[in-house]
Amino acid sequence: MAGSKEEASRTSLSAQAREAVRQRIVDRRYPLGSRLVEREVAEELRMSRVPVREALRALVAEGLLELLPHSGVRVRRLERSDVRHLYEVWEPLAVQASRLSARRVAACAPDDEPPGLAALRATLGHAEQASDADDGAREVAAHTAFHEGIVALSGNPLLARMMEQLSWQLQLLFGMRAEPDHMRAQHHLIYRHIAAGDEETAAASTLLHVRDSQAVALRSLFEEDPAH
Repeated sequence: MAGSKEEASRTSLSAQAREAVRQRIVDRRYPLGSRLVEREVAEELRMSRVPVREALRALVAEGLLELLPHSGVRVRRLERSDVRHLYEVWEPLAVQASRLSARRVAACAPDDEPPGLAALRATLGHAEQASDADDGAREVAAHTAFHEGIVALSGNPLLARMMEQLSWQLQLLFGMRAEPDHMRAQHHLIYRHIAAGDEETAAASTLLHVRDSQAVALRSLFEEDPAH
């Protein structure tokens, strides 16, 4: 029994360390390409080295960190191929999430709305407030929450698990490029189609949004014409 409690405690500390390091990567306290020293991270987080070591290994598996040739890890730099591969996977998942969410809304009685629709609507307000306050980090979090909210609304746990693997990489990418006004407007349009239960139009508007997002990312990060 004591062993089980000790294992649970270590797992909890590892999860806390992983969350803390993730957040520091996303908000650039740990810049892209920077080397992370296990001892220094443990001191910063005021933890022992064991849960921090486990957290760093987990973040390597998630793609936020990469192993160095001889020892240690560093924050992974995003290459053009990384961005393209991420969008190749995210695009069909995002489109299907919007389609399923709209279908779920359409299946509800006229005076009802499925759990999650109000929360999805709230993320739009949070993004607008963050934009008005010129709070980029909070706006990135709100935009990420919007896409996560669509997945939650879809009611498909397998889709949710698949998207969970992409979430932090997407949030990192969103934080590296500006969010044009027309893309904010696209979020509102996607929401309206989902709330109307129009699954094919919701899917089509999501496809347009994801492809625009990729084009903006490639231009912002690499000054690249996405058509080439």
